[in-house]
Amino acid sequence: MIFHFKREELVMARFTLPRDIYYGAGAISELKVLKGHKKAMIFTGGSSMKRGGFLQKVEDVLHDIGMETQLFEGIEPDPSIETVFRGAEAMRAFEPDVIVAIGGGSPIDAAKAMWVFYEHPEKTFEDIKDPFTIPPLRNKAIFVAIPSTSGTATEVTAFSVITDYKTDIKYPLADFEITPDIAILDTDIPLTMPKKLTAHTGMDALTHAIEAYVATARSHFSDALALQAISDIYDSIVASYYGDKEAREKMHIAQCLAGMAFSNALLGIAHSLAHKTGAVFHIPHGCCNAILLPSVIEFNAKECAERYAAIARHIGLPGKTDEQLTNALVDSIKELNKKLEIAQTYKENGVSEEVLQEHADAIAANAVLDPCTSSNPRKIDKEQMKQVLLCAYYGTPVTF
Repeated sequence: MIFHFKREELVMARFTLPRDIYYGAGAISELKVLKGHKKAMIFTGGSSMKRGGFLQKVEDVLHDIGMETQLFEGIEPDPSIETVFRGAEAMRAFEPDVIVAIGGGSPIDAAKAMWVFYEHPEKTFEDIKDPFTIPPLRNKAIFVAIPSTSGTATEVTAFSVITDYKTDIKYPLADFEITPDIAILDTDIPLTMPKKLTAHTGMDALTHAIEAYVATARSHFSDALALQAISDIYDSIVASYYGDKEAREKMHIAQCLAGMAFSNALLGIAHSLAHKTGAVFHIPHGCCNAILLPSVIEFNAKECAERYAAIARHIGLPGKTDEQLTNALVDSIKELNKKLEIAQTYKENGVSEEVLQEHADAIAANAVLDPCTSSNPRKIDKEQMKQVLLCAYYGTPVTF
């Protein structure tokens, strides 16, 4: 089921965030608010959280308040359905009443999906892959998210991206039920991010904010958050890339603002195509968004140029007409990519023409069916989606 949103039909709407967000240096210590709970299952990815000492800090705080813990580590980038079911099985054996996920988007997304199958073992992945089909949670456990990267904002969103490697399709699970209960933004953690990861996650955050601002389910709430996120990202992303401490801290908060916006306003076809091309071309999600965003703005401008112009004015770009301001926004994004050393096209990122031609039709068809497409401001069909992809591959302007 694909949900189509028309703003004029939204008589009643909803805006959902985590109940509590703790932020700042050393915020991991706020896990002490969980006192009274008994068991925590901790989920993480590779070894970076262990090497940085952050995993130990989590365990220490939980043990200090009398909680028993069990660790589930090694969650891979772009987590698979199989990993999700392994984690859910581990939880059913341990029976935690708190789930703590620490790391990048992948371990937190995986833990969200595991949570569903921990509480509802009778469900299959097919039962929940369509938007807003996840049954009520929190009968067994609450969810705490501690992000290590500054981009996905999964710590505050109703989304979880899981990959089916049998079909090479990424599924963005979407339901307010999987919005975490507590988000902890410890600004010490992103100081350890490598440069390339900083660039990719930062452009993912910018794409979240820009797509949220033009999405069909946008609201006054999401608009304010999106615009603040965009201006903060423009102010800090390049300095963050080069390791500036204050900029890293600012980006960590800005990406969270973008997440609050898009979790409620939803996204658009930059993410639809990023979900599908990332899995097939094996390019990181944030890099895909950086490549796609200029082409998507050019496509959508026929429907909502005034919204892109408002963004451009907000961040002080030159231009008088909506067209001039939209062009300035596209140019500024390409300039950011240069400064962040992100090659602007799929071709420049190493995707061969043979691979493109082999998969372009399937990518376009699957992107049209992606849940993010239904909230894109301009309607799109399979052929148009393919043409947007080709423009992003070759770096040619979108003129249709």
